[in-house]
Amino acid sequence: MSWKPTPASADRLRAKLDDEFETVAKPLGLRRTSDARREQETAAPAADTGEWQRSSEQRAPARGRRAASQAGQSDNGKPERKGPSLKMRAVGYLSRREHAREELARKLSAYAEDAAEVEAVLDALEKEGWLSTERFAQSLVHRRASRQGAARIVQELRQHGVDDNQVAELRDKLRATEYDRALEVWKKRFDAKPADRAAYAKQARFLASRGFAHDVIRKILGDSDED
Repeated sequence: MSWKPTPASADRLRAKLDDEFETVAKPLGLRRTSDARREQETAAPAADTGEWQRSSEQRAPARGRRAASQAGQSDNGKPERKGPSLKMRAVGYLSRREHAREELARKLSAYAEDAAEVEAVLDALEKEGWLSTERFAQSLVHRRASRQGAARIVQELRQHGVDDNQVAELRDKLRATEYDRALEVWKKRFDAKPADRAAYAKQARFLASRGFAHDVIRKILGDSDED
C-alpha cells in the first residue's frame, strides 16, 4: 500500500524546505557582505596613498624654505641677514682700521638686499665722520711706506678707488723720500753691495719687486757691469 501526501503534509514539507533554505542562505549573505567590506578596505589605501602624495607635495615647498633658512639663505639665494645691522657691521670694520668707500661697499654687499641700501649706509657714515677715503689713503701710505716703493703703493691706492688727484699728491710725497726708504729696506735684507752680476741681479729684483724706482735702485747698487 503506497503513501500519498495530503495537502496538510505538503504544506509542512514546503515550510521545512523554506527553513532549510534560509539557514543556508544567511551565512552566504554574511560572507558576501564580509567580502565586499574587505574589497573596500583593500581599495581604500590606494586612495589614501594618492591623497598622501598630494599632501606631501604641498608640504615640500615649506620644508625647502625651512632647509634654506637653516642653511642661512633666504628664498632668493642670498644669505639671510642675522645679527648686527649694516651700519653696525660697517662701524665694526672701521673701528679696526680705515677703509676706502669702495672697499667697505664690497664687504657690506654680502649682507645687503640691494646696492642702494649699502650706498645709503655709506653716505650716512661719511656724513658722521666714520668713513673717509682720504683718511684711508693716508693711513695706507703710512703703513706701507717703510717697506714698499711709490709704484706699488700707488697701484694699491688706485685699486681701492682713491681719487686721482689725491693719488698724484701722495705719489709726489713718496717719490721725495724714495731713496731713503729704499736704502733702509736694502740694508735690512743685504749686508753688502753685490760682488758680481748674479748678486746684482738678485738685489735689483728684490728692490724692484717692492715697487722702488729703477733710478733709485741704480743709485743704491751702483751701475752693473752690463751697463
